[in-house]
Amino acid sequence: MYAVIKTGGKQYRVAAGEKIKVEQIAADVGQEITFDQVLAVGNGGDLQIGAPLVSGASVVAKVVSHGKHDKVRIFKMRRRKHYQKRQGHRQGYTELEIGTINGAGKSKE
Repeated sequence: MYAVIKTGGKQYRVAAGEKIKVEQIAADVGQEITFDQVLAVGNGGDLQIGAPLVSGASVVAKVVSHGKHDKVRIFKMRRRKHYQKRQGHRQGYTELEIGTINGAGKSKE
């Protein structure tokens, strides 16, 4: 069984037991989080697609850790103008372990 959830402005395809890295969530390590913004739920050949969300569906995940991704280096330059700018950015993430996927009900209309 799998589901497509929405968090942090992005969509993720998740299945039970998977570990995923999502945008930083304000939660403690070991805490359980419930995602109720489920866009689709699938089980083999059966697929429920929400319009826009699947009603009654939810995904429970456990926070494993917090961290930062690798540094993204930004370099801006204008030739012949003596302009160079260096900048770096490390985006924070939360690592989740997907627990149960509850896919119930029909899609909203």
